[in-house]
Amino acid sequence: MNPFLRSFCSAAAAVALLNSCTDHHVPSESYPGRAEAQNPAVITEVGNVKVYNGGFGSAVVQDPNDHMVFYLLTDRGSNIDGTVADSKVFADPDFAPQIGRFRLVGDKLVLEKIIELKNENGAKLNGLPNPPGFGYSGELALDVNNNTLPNSVDGLDSEGLALAKDGTFWVSDEYGPHIVHFDANGKTIERINPFGNGAGGRTIPLVFAKRRPNRGMEGLTITPDGQTLVGIMQFPLYNPSAAQVSGSLVTRILAFDIATGTSREYAYLIDRANLQANSEIVAIDNTSFLVLERDGEYATNANRGTVIKKVYKIDLANATDVSDPANGANGKLFGGLTVEQLKTEANLLANGIKPVTKTLVADLMTDIPTLYPHDKAEGIAIINSTTIAISNDDDFGVVGSGGVYTQKILQGTGLVDRNAIYFVKLKQPLW
Repeated sequence: MNPFLRSFCSAAAAVALLNSCTDHHVPSESYPGRAEAQNPAVITEVGNVKVYNGGFGSAVVQDPNDHMVFYLLTDRGSNIDGTVADSKVFADPDFAPQIGRFRLVGDKLVLEKIIELKNENGAKLNGLPNPPGFGYSGELALDVNNNTLPNSVDGLDSEGLALAKDGTFWVSDEYGPHIVHFDANGKTIERINPFGNGAGGRTIPLVFAKRRPNRGMEGLTITPDGQTLVGIMQFPLYNPSAAQVSGSLVTRILAFDIATGTSREYAYLIDRANLQANSEIVAIDNTSFLVLERDGEYATNANRGTVIKKVYKIDLANATDVSDPANGANGKLFGGLTVEQLKTEANLLANGIKPVTKTLVADLMTDIPTLYPHDKAEGIAIINSTTIAISNDDDFGVVGSGGVYTQKILQGTGLVDRNAIYFVKLKQPLW
């Protein structure tokens, strides 16, 4: 066993023993089946369509010191497809990605504080696409009047959130991908990407720059020992190209040692090709995690058997490290093919690659009392050994295409989508 995994496993054993004795939370705490954000402010209006703030739910973490407090993350801001290929129309180009501190009061989520994310100089970040060489996605940003918006080195499409023991935050995004360390007030401490041009200059492997546009590092967590960031890519990398990985089930997990900057990579197989795919990852201990997979569908009584909003328990302990010591642009090759080109478990195994193991622990289509009404289950947190929390991305209450904004109305309720947390009871305990 390599030293990285040996330290992982010894620490994991200690954490597992502690958890078996104490659990994460005291028994007196109780949670509703569902809690919804209250009275979100209106950011702007496009015609008569209200854009809400709102937008929280791309990730959720629970405050370790106050279990009624949850931190929820927005993405880059309200945007819809424009009329030009790969264009996005931003309702509020000045919107700063942000973390909301919410308090659970009965079955309500009450916003107590907004932490706007800022660069290392204290200037607000934005959600605009990055320029070439810094995470350029190929997307063209437009305002609602169809004016072209500039690319920005301060652009962040935030999706994954981890809370460190010192109260600082780590955020991953869909552009670079970038992993950004923020202080408790949202100011950048360090920005890590494949290019080495962020604050601090540290890097993750070059292959991650092959991420599909708008399908970057969707999930991020920190191990209980505080030593390792573990991020998951939403979709198979376009590695070497979109056409050559068509139908691939292989996504990547990155384990990044915070102190040394070294990393390991693992193959994770999604349920079905062309899913929206992996939305979040959260640590159980230092080697095992929960992964939230989803499609982009709304559930109905007729289709709920095929809609995917599932939570898997995974383990890295016996998975093969597929990282490339040479840090090539396509990563380590196997028989001349990238990991993504291998596409299936059978091909991975034939090339000596063991993917991470995965076991279903929750299905939102069967494990909550009512029909899950949201299309985007995106955040996950562990409450205790038998309860998890799932948050949704409400898209700021808007959808649209062709540059035309409309209100995002849930099919099952007839109401505008709102951020909510579902507290899901598990059929089997996690530990």
